[in-house]
Amino acid sequence: MKDLKVLNKGQEFLKIALINLALLLVFLELGSLGWYFVKHKQFFYNREKPQDKWALGINLEGVRLNESIVERFHPFFGFIQKPGPDFRPGFKTNNYGFISPYNYPFKKTKPNQFVIGVFGGSVASGYAIFEVQNQILPKYLKQLPGWKDKEFIILSFATGGYKQPQQLLVLNYFLALGQELDMVVNIDGFNDVALSNLNNKNKVDLAMPSIQHIWPLANFANNSLSTKAMEATLRIQENKTRINQGLSSLQNCSLAACNALTSVYVQHLVNNYKTELLKFEEERTKQQKDDSASVIYINTNKSVLQDSVAFEEMARNWAKSSIFMHKVLSASNVPYFHVLQPNQYYQTKRVFGEAEKQIAFNKETPYAKSVQIGYPALFKKFPNLEKNNINLVNAVTVFDKTKDAVYVDSCCHYNQAGEVVFSNYVGRSILESLRKDEARSKKK
Repeated sequence: MKDLKVLNKGQEFLKIALINLALLLVFLELGSLGWYFVKHKQFFYNREKPQDKWALGINLEGVRLNESIVERFHPFFGFIQKPGPDFRPGFKTNNYGFISPYNYPFKKTKPNQFVIGVFGGSVASGYAIFEVQNQILPKYLKQLPGWKDKEFIILSFATGGYKQPQQLLVLNYFLALGQELDMVVNIDGFNDVALSNLNNKNKVDLAMPSIQHIWPLANFANNSLSTKAMEATLRIQENKTRINQGLSSLQNCSLAACNALTSVYVQHLVNNYKTELLKFEEERTKQQKDDSASVIYINTNKSVLQDSVAFEEMARNWAKSSIFMHKVLSASNVPYFHVLQPNQYYQTKRVFGEAEKQIAFNKETPYAKSVQIGYPALFKKFPNLEKNNINLVNAVTVFDKTKDAVYVDSCCHYNQAGEVVFSNYVGRSILESLRKDEARSKKK
């Protein structure tokens, strides 16, 4: 009898456990359905199944799913991204290492095509991708008389880590190859102070390409990559494999709970990937003590320049390069717009939410001081730029009235909401400038 009672109690406990488990799963599914609706603005069960991994709701910025984690040397530009297959649907890393739907030089196929070249670093590259997808700038330009029926082609000549005079060199190179440009937008500022300051601290000439990119490539070329860097590389590759597997699983989820849990897991892997990437960057940028046998020549300084001297030189390089870009383009009547990008480390009136602060700021970053000293140095060059008729768009306060989070990392990059605000501001500013030019020309 005792055994029977124990058995009955066991069965009763099992039933209760199963009921609680079923309720837990039901509530988990209901909660996941709500989470999915808030995130994607659609119901999970009648959703359009995304075929594109970039549309799964995972923040994949900075994750190269199919590419090498390193750039490639270029004899004229310093470095480029490795040309390869689709970067994301509709894009590729083209024959010159720029993220674009087209190979370069691009040749017009219709008389109404209007080619806009975008120059700068990773923020400019992100802007160009966003513009190709959303056509924000063309929406503004179509408001001008005679521009409504134009087909706008956005070409990116921007790469992460570029700083002046790289934009100037890239522009002249492609003009020499016969690339037609009807307008140029140069978005920069952050790299010109943040990365140039890293050059200075490592006794590398300020006008040289970023040592964050050049030294690792030199180490590869000299077969001198450290053991720690190679270990980080292996961990990055392992994370990348798991991320791809997780994204494939995410595409095939039939339950909202599966989607929610897998999303959290994959985002965790992405965060690990970025952490290991930072470790790799730290290791691979360490200069070898003896570089006398290096096959790569890099201009160096005898000592670290004082901040007052260094940032004045950075600002001078930045301004002069922009002026020369304008001069070469104005010879062909090509409008040139220079945009100073916003950055979280240059303090404005913007109020950051606590969640965004965790994403956007890093106490250990070397960039904060560079921006805090460097941006005012750039501002001092504004009168010289204006004297040389540069159409300058100062966007440093563009996010001040935005309550939504706009930064996607602790460097300088923007999320979807940030891209919308930034692109609209650039579009409005360019439209206003062109209208003023048009009004002035009518008075003459």
